[in-house]
Amino acid sequence: MPPAKNPVAVVADEVPDRPRGSLYPPEFARRVRGRHKKVLGALFGLQNFGINLTRLEPGGMSALRHAHRTQDEFIYVLSGHGVLVTDDGETVVSAGMCAGFAAGSGDAHHLLNRGTEDLVYLEIGDRSAGDHVVYPDDDLEARLDQQGGWQFFHRDGTPY
Repeated sequence: MPPAKNPVAVVADEVPDRPRGSLYPPEFARRVRGRHKKVLGALFGLQNFGINLTRLEPGGMSALRHAHRTQDEFIYVLSGHGVLVTDDGETVVSAGMCAGFAAGSGDAHHLLNRGTEDLVYLEIGDRSAGDHVVYPDDDLEARLDQQGGWQFFHRDGTPY
């Protein structure tokens, strides 16, 4: 049987949510309940960067506040209102707004939905090998291994 062919185009809203809600260790995964990701880039076989259509329910959080050492990140808000938390403080974001985080900037960030409606946005990031992520508010670090999987560690280097 020939390998499955990637689709040419899809309706993004019809793509199923990623089955696993979070890659974080369980004690941290609970904090991002209410986050729903549709993994779009992988659907088309993209390997150099990822694209997710993400929906945050009211009260939801995009991720633990974090900064990547080697990966760039970009978000574009499609609908709703949220709060972008960075090292500089809080910025209200809404449909049509975007933000980017350069690799190695050290600017830890995440989105919060403090509103009453869903916050929907695209998140785009590269998949640089050997990335290292710091989470300044938590006893957590992450490293991207050679197979493209995330490994989680305490700040002292012991694994979760």
